[in-house]
Amino acid sequence: MLAKFFRLSENNTTVKKEVLAGLTTFSTMAYILAVNPSILSGTGMDFHALITATALAAAIGTLVMALYARLPIGVAPGMGLNAFFAYTIVSGMGYSWQFALTAVFLEGIIFIVLSLFRIREAIINSIPENLKHAISVGIGLLIALIGMANAGIIETGMRHVGEGKLAGVILKMGNITSIGPLIALIGLIVSAVLMYRKVNAALLIGILAATVAGIPLGITHLPEGHLIGLPPSIAPIAFKLQFDKIFSLDMVMILFTLLMVNLFDTVGTLIGLCNKAGLMDANGRLPRAKQALMADAIGTTAAGLLGTSVVTAYVESASGIAAGGKTGLTALTVSVMFLLALFFAPVFAMIPQAATAPALIIVGMLMMGAVVKIDFNDVTEAIPAFLAIVMMPYTYSIAEGIVFGMLSYVLLKVLTGQYKQISPVMYVLAVLFIVTFLVK
Repeated sequence: MLAKFFRLSENNTTVKKEVLAGLTTFSTMAYILAVNPSILSGTGMDFHALITATALAAAIGTLVMALYARLPIGVAPGMGLNAFFAYTIVSGMGYSWQFALTAVFLEGIIFIVLSLFRIREAIINSIPENLKHAISVGIGLLIALIGMANAGIIETGMRHVGEGKLAGVILKMGNITSIGPLIALIGLIVSAVLMYRKVNAALLIGILAATVAGIPLGITHLPEGHLIGLPPSIAPIAFKLQFDKIFSLDMVMILFTLLMVNLFDTVGTLIGLCNKAGLMDANGRLPRAKQALMADAIGTTAAGLLGTSVVTAYVESASGIAAGGKTGLTALTVSVMFLLALFFAPVFAMIPQAATAPALIIVGMLMMGAVVKIDFNDVTEAIPAFLAIVMMPYTYSIAEGIVFGMLSYVLLKVLTGQYKQISPVMYVLAVLFIVTFLVK
């Protein structure tokens, strides 16, 4: 029944391969179960309740992706969007976390409407072919950067040195003889050798090998106490919406920011992942785009009600795709794992970030392959593609890379008299991008 529903034979895959791909994706996404509550609890929300809300929101969004869109993509509360929730809406603007949850809920409703009327799908289809390939390459570089930073192979960021001055470097080599990089190297070698031998579970085995190697080195911490337990109640944070200030300029600005960032994070991720998985149709369009976009819309609406931040398609899904995942069965596995994680949280929590880094690095390398499909002979195509590629890792944002790529594409085509190559949707997006820059 699973094989027929998910059309496994048509996609040249098997149940075993899809389940292993789902396990691989989950292992690279599982960090959100700890990181998201850590960020949002700074607003005064209950940390333990946030663990449950995060897992449930991820499970719901991913389940819709699995059964409705039937794509091998996981959905969970997005990094960056949770920081905007905690540090901008609550800490910066002084609103309550209940008000922030209301904004999340309203954004989900708006996205459902936009998805029903295929407005978001029209945006995806308006993106030129070269930019679609560039988005895939840029995401690959970003994934590799995230993996290397997680392992400590490289270090990022600036630091204060007094009198408001900043010092440091954007990127620099980390201490590669420390435990984190060494663990990552072990996982990288194991995964690479197994990939050469065409072992489907190569990335997952690499993660497990690095996790085990980390036990004697002190980076993998074995669970203490019971391995199985009831999940914490979400009662302290669920259904705590606050509607008394929704008709304010601040709410308009908050919703606009959430909509723009989440829209292009999701669009970019879907294009990059489906391009990598070979799921684009003959016209270079995303299959079942409406259903895929509905998955994160429903997930976000549920997130607002459950008590967590905006959900989005997860770029780490590329690890499962690289492991052979091609259908919704991969996503179904991810959804089930998030539900199981509620009861086995101590087990999943023992996987260190350094152990998942090899999978991200290898996936980044694989996604770079799309660069050969980009036309670099036409400068009006090459520069937008290049900007989209480099701005993703440079700004640590998929959305920003898309903005730079698409805006430069419109400007160059107009200024060189090739305006007929630009769709009406692209013109509208260019105006919105400019407005976004002005209101920042």
